[in-house]
Amino acid sequence: MGLRAMPYEEGQTPLDEDEKEGLLNPSVATKQELNELEQRNIEEAIRWTIQRRKRFTVKEVLTEVFVRELHRRMLGRTWAWAGSFRNTNKNIGADKNQIGTHLRMLLDDCRYWIEDHIYSEDEIAIRFKHRIVCIHCFANGNGRHSRLMADIMIEKVLEKEIFTWGAGTAFVRPGGLRSRYLSALHEADKGNYSDLIEFSRS
Repeated sequence: MGLRAMPYEEGQTPLDEDEKEGLLNPSVATKQELNELEQRNIEEAIRWTIQRRKRFTVKEVLTEVFVRELHRRMLGRTWAWAGSFRNTNKNIGADKNQIGTHLRMLLDDCRYWIEDHIYSEDEIAIRFKHRIVCIHCFANGNGRHSRLMADIMIEKVLEKEIFTWGAGTAFVRPGGLRSRYLSALHEADKGNYSDLIEFSRS
């Protein structure tokens, strides 16, 4: 089938042809092989967060440097452009030239939410997760990146239990949990975060 003909599930953003050229392992030919390669890479990033015993500080996490570094750790063995903001526009997300501006606004907002206790810890992390996935900073991996950012925020910064996201069942399969997750995201688009918070704890 090859990367050029790969199907995409609902909620996934197709890669442009030049983005596909950034694949570091040219032997990958199917969507399953790509998923497996990305998953191994992401597991390395998760281990990095677990092995770090001390807390991450708000000042450290809520920076463009950290946001990009986490994405690089998640997909840097898979994609040459991992950790770099996308340079193409998609059917969702901020304009490619406004990604940095939108991200800085989010980081400032999140610091305010934390410092002034505007929302509960869960809602802060989930609002952050939703906003950053809406910005769509990267060419690929935005949903997975936003969930790991939320996990770091809730556990390593806000010192609460890590999210379960449907008990870890894969999101790449259509139906079931993925449909529930996408529905919760659509509700968050309307300003209703309760479903997404509930899903994160399911």
